[in-house]
Amino acid sequence: MVNKRKIINDPVFGFLSIPNDLIYDVLQHPYVQRLSRIRQLGLSYLVYPGAQHSRFGHSLGAMHLMSEAIHTLRLKGIDISEEEATSAMIAILLHDIGHGPFSHVLEHTLVDGITHEEISLMMMERINEDLNGQLTQAIAIFKNEYPKHFLHQLISSQLDVDRMDYLCRDSFFTGVQEGRVASERLIKMLDVRDDRLVVQVKGIYSVEKFLVARRLMYWQVYLHKTSVAAEQHLIKILTRAKEIARHNGQLFCSPALRYFLYQPVTADMFAPHSAALDQYAILDDTDVLSAIKAWMSSDDQVLRALSTAFINRQLFRGELVDAPLTDEEKNALNAHFAKTLGISQTDATYCWTEHISTSNTYSEKADSIGILYSDGTVRDIAEASEILDLESLTRKPIKRYLFKYRDGI
Repeated sequence: MVNKRKIINDPVFGFLSIPNDLIYDVLQHPYVQRLSRIRQLGLSYLVYPGAQHSRFGHSLGAMHLMSEAIHTLRLKGIDISEEEATSAMIAILLHDIGHGPFSHVLEHTLVDGITHEEISLMMMERINEDLNGQLTQAIAIFKNEYPKHFLHQLISSQLDVDRMDYLCRDSFFTGVQEGRVASERLIKMLDVRDDRLVVQVKGIYSVEKFLVARRLMYWQVYLHKTSVAAEQHLIKILTRAKEIARHNGQLFCSPALRYFLYQPVTADMFAPHSAALDQYAILDDTDVLSAIKAWMSSDDQVLRALSTAFINRQLFRGELVDAPLTDEEKNALNAHFAKTLGISQTDATYCWTEHISTSNTYSEKADSIGILYSDGTVRDIAEASEILDLESLTRKPIKRYLFKYRDGI
């Protein structure tokens, strides 16, 4: 029997081990390899040129941190079998498998009524079939249907290995030092009480830094005004392309992208063996970018202008606004773009958009972060911390933007 164990050199955590043949086989599945063709940070490379890393790299990093967390918990006497360890590592490896091109940007543009988490689960079930049911336990952990709830918390909670990796990785590739977190320290402080993941009290300062770093990364990277402007610009391009396709206009695009442009694709069209899932599974960033490059020569003036501006980084210009636009203000925008570009006022609606950005650092209603004291008691981080303000942690800061096509106004 061939030993498939491998070592991968990761720029963030160094050498990562692939511990067994099953994990190697999962890594080699086409659904997983597709993640190497999807940027982790979507269009943030237009702001931070180094942000070219992929969701594949993030998934590998999260799997490595899961391995480290399991090792730590075992040293503290927590019973985790080899099969459970492998399943937890596979579950985190596959947690992002359902992301579409440019990550969250197109989730409600190309498909309707279904989330990437739901698509992830369908893909997991398909891989499970291909591997003769060896992922059944991993899927149960992912769905939080496995008896050991703390394993699911390592995948999805307010202090999970997913967040630990993306903060470390995104900080590294963007160069935003404020996002750096002590993931190794956080993992060493993990423990389990009453089937709940907790952090030992001596790790409280690392948790505080983690929450502050997450808050800063959201406003400095994930919700950066230019990144959001690029996302809104891209959504308008694809919305216009779908409008042209709806009227049987001819558009250059790959077969996979054509499938989603030339028909409405809804949740009920998805199933583990559906054409929708098959086409989605081969759709990646390159499909979208190659199409937009071709649309720079489109006969449609709006699509041509938007595509040319996007490729040349002449992105929508954003400005903060205090309140939603009035009907009068919307009509004025449409009239302006109609006159400036020589298009109808209906087509002018593609030249601007309103958008609200929100970020919530911490939520007591979700799986809260418990701090374990030496006497065995557990307190919520919002109560235990001496420097974090509960109100600032739990409230959702909101920024309301108006984004407009760059024509000088």
